[in-house]
Amino acid sequence: MKITFLGTGTSQGIPIIGSDHPVCLSDDPRDKRLRVSVLVEWDAYTYVIDCGPDFRQQMLANRVQRIDGILFTHEHADHTMGMDDIRPFFFRQGDIPVYAHERVLQSLRRRFTYIFSSENKYPGAPSVIENELTNQSFTLGNLDVTPINAMHNRLQVFGFRFKDFAYLTDIKTIEEEEKEKLKGLDVLVVNALRVEPHHSHFNLEEALAFIEELQPAKAYLTHISHMLGFHAEVSKELPPNVHLAYDNLTLSL
Repeated sequence: MKITFLGTGTSQGIPIIGSDHPVCLSDDPRDKRLRVSVLVEWDAYTYVIDCGPDFRQQMLANRVQRIDGILFTHEHADHTMGMDDIRPFFFRQGDIPVYAHERVLQSLRRRFTYIFSSENKYPGAPSVIENELTNQSFTLGNLDVTPINAMHNRLQVFGFRFKDFAYLTDIKTIEEEEKEKLKGLDVLVVNALRVEPHHSHFNLEEALAFIEELQPAKAYLTHISHMLGFHAEVSKELPPNVHLAYDNLTLSL
C-alpha cells in the first residue's frame, strides 16, 4: 500500500503577510501546505480521501491518472470544494464513485446540484455514483475499510482504517469504542492544528496524547496551520515515532 499526502494544511487562521506568522513565506518546501487530503493506493486501486479547493493542483503535482473513488470525512469547504475538478477523471472514466455519510451527501447535492442531479444535466458536467456510509465496514476494490466515528466539535466526522493504516482529520473527541478500532496500527495519521487549544480540533498536546494512548508504530500529524510553526523546528520537539507530514510525502506500507 502506498500513501501520498496530497495536502497537510488548513484554511484555519490564514496569516496576513507581514504578521507574526511567516511560515507561509518559508523557503522550506515542507512549510508549503495545501488543504488536507491523502491518496491511498494498493494493487490496481486508487482512492482519494477528501476533495478540497486544491484538488486540481494536487492531482497535477502527483500525476494522478485515475481515481477509483473519493471518500469524504465531512462536508466543510476545505474538504469538498474541489468537486468540480473531477471533470477530467469523469471524461476519461465515467461516473466517479463518492463515499460519505448521508448528511455529507445531502450537503454535496445542495452545493453541486449540477453534478448530483440528472435533470437537465449540462453536457460538460461530471456525474457521480453515491455511496452512503454508516459506521460499518465497507469494501473498496478487494479491501475492507473501517470507518472511525469521531466528533469535530458538534459535527460528526469519519476517519478511515485501511489494513494497518488509519487516517483521521478534524477530530476533537472520540469515543472509547471507536479507539478500539485503532489498535495495532503501523501508521496513524491525525490532525494537530496548533499549539494553543482549539474548540473543534486537536491541538499538538491532544494529538500527542492520543498517539501515546493508541501506540501505533508510527504517527504523522496533518491538518497543520501556520500557527503550529516551522516544520524543521517543530519536528525537533516530537517523540521519535511521531512526524510532521508534509505535502507530497509518500509512505510505503
